[in-house]
Amino acid sequence: MSRRQSTRRRWIEGWNPEDEVFWNRSGKRVARRNLWLSVLSEHIGFSVWSMWSVLVLFMSPDIGLGFAPGEKFLLVITPTLVGALLRLPYSYAVTRFGGRTWTVFASLLLLVPTASAVHFVQQPGTPLWVFVVIAATAGVGGGNFASSMTNITTFFPQRHQGWALGLNAGGGNLGVAVIQLLGLLVIATAGDTHPSYVAAAYLPLIALVSLLAALRMDNVDAVRATPGTQREAVRHRGTWWISLLYVGTFGSFIGYGFAFGLVLQSQFGSTPLEAASFTFLGPLLGSVARPLGGRMADRWGGARITLLTFMGMAAGTVLLVIASHTRTFSLFVTGFTALFVLSGVGSGSTFKLIPALFGRNAEEAVAAGRDARAEFERSRRLSGAVLGIAGAVGALGGVAINLVFRASYSGPDGSGTPAFVAFLAYYALCMAVVRTVFLRGGRQEPQELDALPKQPSGVR
Repeated sequence: MSRRQSTRRRWIEGWNPEDEVFWNRSGKRVARRNLWLSVLSEHIGFSVWSMWSVLVLFMSPDIGLGFAPGEKFLLVITPTLVGALLRLPYSYAVTRFGGRTWTVFASLLLLVPTASAVHFVQQPGTPLWVFVVIAATAGVGGGNFASSMTNITTFFPQRHQGWALGLNAGGGNLGVAVIQLLGLLVIATAGDTHPSYVAAAYLPLIALVSLLAALRMDNVDAVRATPGTQREAVRHRGTWWISLLYVGTFGSFIGYGFAFGLVLQSQFGSTPLEAASFTFLGPLLGSVARPLGGRMADRWGGARITLLTFMGMAAGTVLLVIASHTRTFSLFVTGFTALFVLSGVGSGSTFKLIPALFGRNAEEAVAAGRDARAEFERSRRLSGAVLGIAGAVGALGGVAINLVFRASYSGPDGSGTPAFVAFLAYYALCMAVVRTVFLRGGRQEPQELDALPKQPSGVR
């Protein structure tokens, strides 16, 4: 394909961001344009994915939808599970069809759960199974994360991936806070009997982001996976250690984000307005903290920042146990907010472990005499595959958190304390993994791939 044909079809060939001449001359501009559009698309996807964490707050006998707390938790768990299961195929799809092509399709697909919610959510007497089906279709918004992250890791050089991936994911995660803030706005202005207003607000936004992606994003040949890349990533031991850590960071963020409003209602009997007044703050701060976690990992190493994060999350969980036992609302909200912030930081730093891990492998292969260009490309493709696997497993952590909450609040004392004790144990396990696997003998992962020979600048 000629350069002219490649541009017309929005496929860029010979993409090589490690070539500093190419990066400074044109690569940086193209990468940043695709990053900002990716953030916007992923943001809308996260909003649709987490929409049911807001809609369940409206469900009451006043609108003919008097579901029990366990049934509401089911409506929150369902999109989380579907979104987690879709992350692997979404991650593969972007390597098959290209970032621009798949972003347009995935964005347009968000119209299905959103329009369905607008139609059914205010119809009195609608059976629970109808809402479960609609909530399941909202899981497509969770799949957007994997395809977006796989795409963006291709655009940026290794030394900037912590920041780029953190910004991309943080902007997406912000969708959780924004839709909860929108829910608060609707309740405060129109009352708690108009949930369809929340969903309807996203219909024009979905159409807009789909159009912008079609007009301004690019496909790059470097994102295409070679046969067997995902199988190779699955066989790599580091993939599963990182996935375990990502369950603790991102799994906590998305699990708490989906459940926080229901937890406040179950633990303290909060009204929809009271619950919505607090649910947006934690996801907002956690989303802002994620790029910070990526930036800190770029500077000090992902393993060190991730370990400190889990230590902080363990301390925050202890606060929740105390607040749950004493029924202290202010301490409870403070502990949850701290967990949101720390899970955001940890999500950014954990993802930095992925390119750093395979970058180290590439360095070792080059030192052993293998071709630097081939090893660098293999490292990048494996990183993209692991991003999808870890993203899927991490989202399943959100499902687990909501299942544990559902069991805990369905118990005889109706308290969240058993759930928080279980989370505390998991954070202790993650701390042990970071220390023994990623910081063994004081070894830190390389912060950049500067040790790799510079790639030839002839490829454009």
